[in-house]
Amino acid sequence: MSLSIRRVNYYHTIVEDKHGKGYWLLEHFRQKGVSLEAFIAFPLGGGKSQMDFVVGDVEVLRQAALEAGIKLIGPKRAFMAQGDDEVGAIVELHQKLSSAGINIHAGSGLSAGTGTFSYLFWVNSDDYENAALALEV
Repeated sequence: MSLSIRRVNYYHTIVEDKHGKGYWLLEHFRQKGVSLEAFIAFPLGGGKSQMDFVVGDVEVLRQAALEAGIKLIGPKRAFMAQGDDEVGAIVELHQKLSSAGINIHAGSGLSAGTGTFSYLFWVNSDDYENAALALEV
């Protein structure tokens, strides 16, 4: 598998940063058939956490969130890179963006354990289209 980069939309919600809240929402989404392509959660401080979701079927996510009483924010834009897990796998995409004067302001990646990886990353919204051009996506 060669490196593949694509545009993705993501949605997020803010929840209380307390025991079981993430489990409760993820279990609800599972029961409602929400298929997550990516999920990231992180603390915001002040007793709150943000949960980000990239999904294949946005309407299923919206309906599940509505039923759970969760306010979804989005869509917002990011990029997803996937490819062979090898040393330096994401260096070239960073180089392309750096050469274009574009900063990656957040990213999260991991190896799938099967020789492949996924990397979800964000640029400032004002730079998104220029980033897409630099990355040829």
